[in-house]
Amino acid sequence: MATKPRTIDEYLAGLSPENRTALQKVRRAVHAAAPGAEERISYGMPAFRLNGKLIAGFKAAANHCSFHPMSGETVATLKAELTGYETSRGTIRFTARDGLPATLVRRLVKARIAED
Repeated sequence: MATKPRTIDEYLAGLSPENRTALQKVRRAVHAAAPGAEERISYGMPAFRLNGKLIAGFKAAANHCSFHPMSGETVATLKAELTGYETSRGTIRFTARDGLPATLVRRLVKARIAED
């Protein structure tokens, strides 16, 4: 991407078709779990804010996509459901080909909303 995207639509437009498709599915799942979430670019990636709190973000890299529940606690809470995905404290990595199931994204978002 030559210029920094200002919206999620701009971010997605700059991706490969495979990454765009995978992350559009994640976007829809976030909105299904948090219909009132506001979209923004935060920390250089598409992100979602609800009631003043960042609840999710995603991005694409050369060899994978990632989902960020903006909390290490969320990843730890649902660790058993994340078997098969590479994870770190606040990141879940997946390939565009395999995707991240919408049901899992919704559970992650709902768990994040329930925190605090």
